[in-house]
Formats: sequence, structure tokens, C-alpha cells
Amino acid sequence: MSFILPQPDFNKVVVGFDISRPQGEPDKTPTGTSVLNGPVICGDVKKTQNDYEGVLNVSSDSVIQLVNDQQPKLDVKLAAKIDGNVVIDGDNKTIQALLVNGDVTINGNTDQDGDIIATGTVKAATLIGAHTSGSISGGVGGKSAGAKAFDIPHPSKEGHRLRHICLEGPETAVYYRGRLKGSNIIELPSYWRNLVHEDSITVQLQPIGKNQNLVIESFNTGYVVIEVGTNLDFLTGEILIDCFYHVYAERKDVEKLIPEYEGTNTNDYPGDNSIYSINK
Repeated sequence: MSFILPQPDFNKVVVGFDISRPQGEPDKTPTGTSVLNGPVICGDVKKTQNDYEGVLNVSSDSVIQLVNDQQPKLDVKLAAKIDGNVVIDGDNKTIQALLVNGDVTINGNTDQDGDIIATGTVKAATLIGAHTSGSISGGVGGKSAGAKAFDIPHPSKEGHRLRHICLEGPETAVYYRGRLKGSNIIELPSYWRNLVHEDSITVQLQPIGKNQNLVIESFNTGYVVIEVGTNLDFLTGEILIDCFYHVYAERKDVEKLIPEYEGTNTNDYPGDNSIYSINK
């Protein structure tokens, strides 16, 4: 029986077997390399013998100073500070590849490929739909969708806040609203032509000031035309229409929503789940 002895070296520290270089190959590790086969303990991690929680155990708490040690005691706020990028490859030995107990601050962008499940409030200065591939669900574990809200400091009452709830419906829809006065044509946004299904357009008109005979003459993705009829001053030729309008339409740039489907959670959604679902 043969044994592989630790390789002594002057430009690196090896405790145990040197797994940094294959057997029989020259050492190409950078100067200052450390190879430690056992757990590493830095600071007062409050773990002893073989009950360490990881291969690397780090604490910002200082250990007891040696007798007659005149050096200053460790006094830092951080257990670890890393200047450079970090990659974590989970191995399924625990449920999470990264578990953080406490608040997290990220200065910069965050790209998320998987689901985001929040048991608390999600606050955002701006939520851009083009950058979110799924929906926002208030419930946990697929039990309830809750209500989608935004909550901001009140714009006019000091010491108050303002909360609004998002509208919900069985379609992916957009709207356009405003006031029409002295004209019989509602001009829709130019981008509606490639955004909505023309046959899904609906229009609501509310006369202002007096009763008016408001009848939709025609519509498409560019215009809504109101029949002039009695809304015309024949002496001056002035159109007397004055009304509020709401125009709704269903988007055609995304897959049509399936409001009801058979299943026990959102994984059972029969359509493109990546568009609509975050909460599982």
C-alpha cells in the first residue's frame, strides 16, 4: 500500500494533500496559494470540534487575546469584504445556494432568471414592464394572488401615505382617455396600430354640460369617429361635441390570457407561463 505525502513548498501553504495540482504534474499555482483540506476558522465563530457549519467559518467577533499580547484587539464591522466578482454554484446540499438572514442592499442592477417570492411588501421607485417577464403576485405558495398595489408618500398631506390598487381583468388590456371638445375625431396613439387588436376596441363617451347625441360612427386603431348629426351648429359650422372618453383595447403583442384553467398551481397554466407567472 502506498501513501501520497503532502508536497512541501516555499511559496504556498499546504495542510493535508495538495489537491491544487494533479499527481505527477509540475506546480503551476500562483505564489501565495493556500491549500487547506480541513475547515477554516476566522474569528470567534462559536463553534468547536467538528460542529462547524461550513468549510469556511468567519465571524467579525474577536477571539480572546493571548496572554501578554500587546497587539490591538480585532475591531471590525464586517465578517468578510470582497473586492471583485463572486460566483456561487449551489450543490443542493442545502435548500438555498445563498441564504441571508438580515437586510440586503444592492447598489446596481439585478438580473433574475427564476421566481421572486416575497412575503412582505415590494417597493419600487419605477417598475418597467419591458424589464419584467412575469407578473407580480401577492400570495405565497400559490394560495392567493392578493392585491397589487403601489404605496408612496402622500403628495399633499404631510405625515400621510397614498396607496392605490392595480385594476384586474381577464385580458391584457390598455386604455386611452381624455376630453374631446369642438371635434368629432378621437386620435388614438400611433403605437396602437401594432399594439392592439382592432376588433377588441371599446369606447365610452360622457357628455359634458348638456345632453348630446353621441354615437360612434366608425373606429380603428388610429381613430374613433363620432357621428356629427345634431352636434353641429348649422349657422357657424362649429362642432358642439364636448365629452370625456375612455377607449380600451386588448394587446396583440403578447399571448392571449387564459383566465380560467385546470390545475392546482401556476405551473399548470396551459399557455406561456413565463409571461404571466412568478408566484408558484
